[in-house]
Amino acid sequence: MSIVDIVAIAWTLLALALVPMQLKTTAPYGRHARTDWGPSIGNQLGWCIMELVSLVVFAGLFLLGPNDKTEPMWVFFALWAAHYINRSLIFPWRTHTRGKSMPVAIVASAALFNIVNAGLNGGYLGSWGPVYPPEWISDPRFIGGLMVFALGAAINISSDNRLIGLRAKGGTDYTIPQGGLFRFVSCPNLMGEIIQWTGFAIMCWNLPALSFAVWTAANLIPRAVSHHKWYRAKFPDYPADRRAVIPGLI
Repeated sequence: MSIVDIVAIAWTLLALALVPMQLKTTAPYGRHARTDWGPSIGNQLGWCIMELVSLVVFAGLFLLGPNDKTEPMWVFFALWAAHYINRSLIFPWRTHTRGKSMPVAIVASAALFNIVNAGLNGGYLGSWGPVYPPEWISDPRFIGGLMVFALGAAINISSDNRLIGLRAKGGTDYTIPQGGLFRFVSCPNLMGEIIQWTGFAIMCWNLPALSFAVWTAANLIPRAVSHHKWYRAKFPDYPADRRAVIPGLI
């Protein structure tokens, strides 16, 4: 087992160990914002910074690494880049959150988290891991993982669009999201992102990609549970049969 695999396993175990704490403590931004976390910056800029590092670090390590870049590896690169171009350079500026802020401490911790995950995955593909043969593109794991990734991306983007649309006419208060997978869960956008990176882990079939998928679920499931509790507390008429992030379960 290589050093990078050992690091990825340790990083994965840390994600699982922190789940109980994340279920008890909600990061103070968005609807959970508080003023006791020190200096803040604009919400849109904060999102841009903390997501952009993932694009830059992954792209740098992948492109500058000595490994040959085969067709399946370019697909991995394209999917990662497309997701983080959207999350850092497009999505934040589409949200109607101008005037809102998030703590600098949250931006810094999220950026560090993204640097580690992007570093493990970009470094593995660019330098530390084996080169994927061209025929990997026809492997059932690649094909199945790509389909799962595409499904998750579609859920994530369509759900984000519904949330953004709630404030398209200039409203500033929260309302109950309706339609699409919001009929079943409070946070289909987060569910979609979990599905995405699960698909990526299947496609890549390596421990760094698996660790990122586990971290995504470990971060977003507690966040979704917090959102779900917030919706129920704020709206007495909130649909009783909705779950937080997994239909019928959580």
